[in-house]
Amino acid sequence: MHPLDLKLVRDIGRMKGQMISTAVVMACGLAMMIMARSLILSLETTRDAYYTQYRFGDVFCSLKRAPNALRPRLAEIAGVAAVETRVRGKLTLDLPGLREPADGMIHSIPDDRPAQLNRLFIRRGRLPEVGSHGEVVIGEAFADAHGFEPGDEIDATLYGARERLKIVGTALSPEYVFEARPGETLPDNRRFGVFWMNERELAGAFKLDGAFNDVIVDVAPGAETSSVMAEVDRVLAPYGGLVAYGRRDHASAIRLDDELRVLRGLSVAFPAVFLSIAAFMSSAVLTRLVRLQREQIAQLKALGYSSRQVGWHYMKFALVIVAAATLVGGFAGMWLGTNVVSVYHRFFRFPSLTFHPDWGMFAVAFATSAGAAFLGVIGAVRQAVKLPPAEAMRPEPPAEFKPSLLERIGLAQLASPAFRMALRNLERRPWQAAFTSLGLALATGIPIVPGAMRDGIDYLLSYEWDLARRQTVTLSLIEPGSASALSDMRNLPGVISAEPFRAVPARLRFGHRSRRLGVTGLPRDAMLVRLLDANAHAIELPPDGLLMSAKLAEILGAKPGDTIRLEVQEGRRPVREAILAGTITDYSGVSAYMEIDALRRLMREGGTVSGAQLTVDTNRWAEFLAKVKEAPRIANVGIKEAVRASFRKSTGDMIGMITTIYFTFAIIVSFGVVYNSARIALSERSRDLATLRVIGFTHREVAAVLIGELALLTLAALPLGLLIGSGLAKMIIATASSESVRLPLVLTAKSYAWAVIVVLLSSSLSFALVSRRIHHLDLLGVLKAKE
Repeated sequence: MHPLDLKLVRDIGRMKGQMISTAVVMACGLAMMIMARSLILSLETTRDAYYTQYRFGDVFCSLKRAPNALRPRLAEIAGVAAVETRVRGKLTLDLPGLREPADGMIHSIPDDRPAQLNRLFIRRGRLPEVGSHGEVVIGEAFADAHGFEPGDEIDATLYGARERLKIVGTALSPEYVFEARPGETLPDNRRFGVFWMNERELAGAFKLDGAFNDVIVDVAPGAETSSVMAEVDRVLAPYGGLVAYGRRDHASAIRLDDELRVLRGLSVAFPAVFLSIAAFMSSAVLTRLVRLQREQIAQLKALGYSSRQVGWHYMKFALVIVAAATLVGGFAGMWLGTNVVSVYHRFFRFPSLTFHPDWGMFAVAFATSAGAAFLGVIGAVRQAVKLPPAEAMRPEPPAEFKPSLLERIGLAQLASPAFRMALRNLERRPWQAAFTSLGLALATGIPIVPGAMRDGIDYLLSYEWDLARRQTVTLSLIEPGSASALSDMRNLPGVISAEPFRAVPARLRFGHRSRRLGVTGLPRDAMLVRLLDANAHAIELPPDGLLMSAKLAEILGAKPGDTIRLEVQEGRRPVREAILAGTITDYSGVSAYMEIDALRRLMREGGTVSGAQLTVDTNRWAEFLAKVKEAPRIANVGIKEAVRASFRKSTGDMIGMITTIYFTFAIIVSFGVVYNSARIALSERSRDLATLRVIGFTHREVAAVLIGELALLTLAALPLGLLIGSGLAKMIIATASSESVRLPLVLTAKSYAWAVIVVLLSSSLSFALVSRRIHHLDLLGVLKAKE
């Protein structure tokens, strides 16, 4: 072994505590990076293979009714590789063991030709037989939520007619990777399901014999999707066609893309924080090592070793840390990813979702951590290389000792001798003290982030479902109805109050940006669904303008006062312009609102309603639900508490899992930083502390000197650490927010208290471990040391 390598091994053995703590902090960041990037690879690989194999469409369009004879005309459109027409509609369900009615979307399966697009993956059972009656295939998520198996039967209402459906299979579809109601960002698998039935039978149930009301198009490679959509719109316009939209606007695809976008952000944000701290720790370790080995560096150069060899020798310390961190972080990341990917199956339904390690990220992780470590230690290495042998052979000039500030103002009697020593040492090395305090501040800041995420979830639940949405239940009609429909809903058993809403599908455009969503009309004095600002204050709907989510305005690049183009996709499909009167704050999905009469005027209609928000007497809840189940015009029932529970179980649990991982790493990092600082201080002050032991100080008194310094630095670091933690929380939460779900930044005293407790506990444990090492100080070496 080369002599310098032998020295490296021995030095690492002597300072293994600092090396291990630095490597562990770095490994935490690399574990998050490898986990997130591997999850991205797993989801993207599975998604792309699934979409390709089962031919997920590129363009979608719903319409009122068109004859099957129109199918060849659609197939002739330039750029169309394949076209699938089908019947699609809503159904309500009466399920045993579920008091409230459930609902779903039912789609036709071709019974005179093989399906070309959006093919089904049959998990269990089979497809309905041609000519059979009442046979259906159901979505796997809904089947799992209720324990349905092939052979079971359920009662359903299709277009006002009650039928008994027989389940013959469970299936998955590429258009329902995220299985939720259209327009909703949260899954509710107990109350919403997806169904498939033979085309001829379903067309008869919806009075669409020989016709279709939904189109899927596969765009040929190289063709312009926008051109295909425009031509599809032109062909279907006489048949009540809504505006066609592409895959990027498909609800399921949006939700999956949102998750991938969040993972990409977290794969950078989390590692950046941890690697920055690891670089800071590496710098502290090596800077102090170079200072302690001045004479050794001089001897190496005097023996003929070049500055390059000496510099590379000290660079190897960082390389050892990086190699260990990459190995530990890599395997930790794969273990975490394997466990997290199984949770994703609750949200995204694929035929098979397995964990695919991103092996290339190991090289990226090594390079990234090496870059961070080398940036941290380059100053120390330059210091070692520049030391001339003659100067390095001389010991460092003795420090200037003088009374501390406490002593100079006459308060020395208030402090013990050990405490005064600690103060003097800090004052004679102010930059070193500030550097150490900064590291402790970073350790204080990190635990604030998981606390902020946890508090953000709690605030979101209260804000969305207590402050903004105060209804008990939302009833939506199969088709928009007249004012009499609102009267019927008001007269349901137990209804205390009712407020109508009108929902119109539209595409909102501003400049070159657009978004497809429903514009909701509400009464100006609505009290059950309130529009709120960031401070939870109610915003009144303008008489003619438009209010939208702040996130939607950000997506469109619009600001209050701008003119938004509304392309309505219902009825006569009017195109209007509306002024953006303001933005609202919401945290789930994106929305746009108008005053209900203004929306009706835009649609040139009377008192049309799409449904109503209701408050219901809890004592008559069962009676209310029983009556709703018998109402053929009601498409779905949205129960506020069920939606809240669904969010808590799905998105809340996922964010909670990420928070738990981060909090665990935060504790590890906090302890690592504090312990590293304590060990460095011990190694740097060992000669002074041993001298104190020799001249008669007890172990307890000597430990008090060292621990007093670290305790002062820790207390000084707490305020700055809380400030740094607030900034980190803001950055991480912004990274983890998406169009589907956005966490508010909530910083509470509880989060700050937990951060302080974590640091103080880490400090106590670190001080106890370091204090024990004072017993092993080399007193004989101190006595022989040259002055």
